[in-house]
Amino acid sequence: MEPSNTYLTLLIISNTNFMSRVKNILQFKRYLGLDWGTKRIGLAIGDSETKIAMPYGVADNLAAVLKVIQEEEINEIVIGLPLAMKQSSNALQNNFVVFLEALKKKTSLPIKTIDERLSSKAADARGGDKKSKAPRDAVAAMIILEDYLLRN
Repeated sequence: MEPSNTYLTLLIISNTNFMSRVKNILQFKRYLGLDWGTKRIGLAIGDSETKIAMPYGVADNLAAVLKVIQEEEINEIVIGLPLAMKQSSNALQNNFVVFLEALKKKTSLPIKTIDERLSSKAADARGGDKKSKAPRDAVAAMIILEDYLLRN
């Protein structure tokens, strides 16, 4: 006895729905870590499954960050909050707020901020520099994202 076309159609639809549910269960969050600076923005990518962050590179502007968000299918953004060790210029913090507000307007993704103090010094200790394959800003972004992933 051969299965009817209706039976085969139902079987295909059933399997498609099943595979879709399995995919949703297995899907994990992808994070983009940002080390914002007035000249460059360090980028790192990590995920909720491995809780490992890797340096991704640097961006010169918000448009480049948005491109990475789309290309890498990012689900959440973690950005280092530049809290000065010494009370330094408010201009730096004002520029950061302008960037953060622009980012919020351009994406509907959740954006988390995390204290980034000493992330650049930690990046230097890990070998990030301007000439390496993992620039200092990207390593600092990785450290910011690692900190967030370990706490959440």
